[in-house]
Amino acid sequence: MHLLFATSIVPDGALASGYEIANAAIIDALRRAGARVTVMGFIWPGKAPVDPQNTVLLGAVDVRTEGASSLRKLAWAGKAVLAGLTFSSVKLRVVTDSDIRAAIEHAGPFDGYVLNSVQFAGAFENLFRDRPSIFVAHNVEHRSAEENAAAAGSAVERWLFRREARLLKTMEERLCAAARFVFTLAEEDRAALGVGSSDRSAVLPLITRAEPSASKAPRRIDCDAALIGTWTWQPNRIGLDWFLAKVVPHLRPDFRVRIAGNMPSGVTSAHPGVEFVGRVPDAQAFVRGAAVIPLISTAGSGVQLKTIETFELGLPSVATSRSLRGIGYRPENCVVADDPAAFAAAMEAAASDIRDVDGSAFHRRQVKALDAAIGVGLEKLGAVGLEAAA
Repeated sequence: MHLLFATSIVPDGALASGYEIANAAIIDALRRAGARVTVMGFIWPGKAPVDPQNTVLLGAVDVRTEGASSLRKLAWAGKAVLAGLTFSSVKLRVVTDSDIRAAIEHAGPFDGYVLNSVQFAGAFENLFRDRPSIFVAHNVEHRSAEENAAAAGSAVERWLFRREARLLKTMEERLCAAARFVFTLAEEDRAALGVGSSDRSAVLPLITRAEPSASKAPRRIDCDAALIGTWTWQPNRIGLDWFLAKVVPHLRPDFRVRIAGNMPSGVTSAHPGVEFVGRVPDAQAFVRGAAVIPLISTAGSGVQLKTIETFELGLPSVATSRSLRGIGYRPENCVVADDPAAFAAAMEAAASDIRDVDGSAFHRRQVKALDAAIGVGLEKLGAVGLEAAA
């Protein structure tokens, strides 16, 4: 079976974001199942595809809102309103429908599409109806947009997010209805997208690395707690704001918290132990230097890749309930707490009695479940393809 994996950003091997980590895991699983996968999409400027022989490039594009000029953001917003598209999809309309059709033809004969997330599929929705498709819903995007609207700091932002939520809801409904099968990354997302039946959808348990972590060396602890993430992404920012405003004030003054990653303006903490360290050269080494990992998601949908990575590494953690969405197994050194004071107390307890576990068992469990779910989806797509051919 030959599949065309249509995505906004093609893999470049860097795995710099949760989206890219998830994409790599899904593509690898499709290939382990025996499918031939050709990837079609854009590339980050200055990057190159990790698998050029099986990639159809549409050009280079930077779709990140953070860092874009005010004029560019205004142009995106105006174009989205005029085109009736979402803000996230209109950023990809830098090529024409004809360009996409030519790229599809260039990919050669294939049996179906894998429409990876709503952004690219929504930007060129009418071009993927000639063959059966699988839709991969990384998140329930309209729910995330609603949460972003509730947390917005201005009337204009609230209006933009509410508009985004309305458009995303109808777009997700259409994509799910047109797809032969839907993959989500969390169990609760299946019902939220209206595809709760096992005939219509399955959950993809993810991994962040192809092989289990091989590091068995004793850890050197540099701080009590460490967080790393793309904090400019609004659902992550909401969790960070909760952590800094609600949890950190309950920590003792000498508790050391290091926070890495691109930080939006205005994020501060009066706690003497909190340090913002910016970008770090080795994300895994950074988190391995912490006694405990706080998993602080309070918004969004889909799965938290930082949770999966923490469990793969066997590191102690304290997690909100939302951080565990999409996770079928919780290691014994993960404590769940949603009350801020209880969260802080659990962090201090974990840091004073560090208990690492073997994360390879979690990794093997995830791979087995991922491969089984992929097999279900491909079987459904293959059966539909045979019916269509007949």
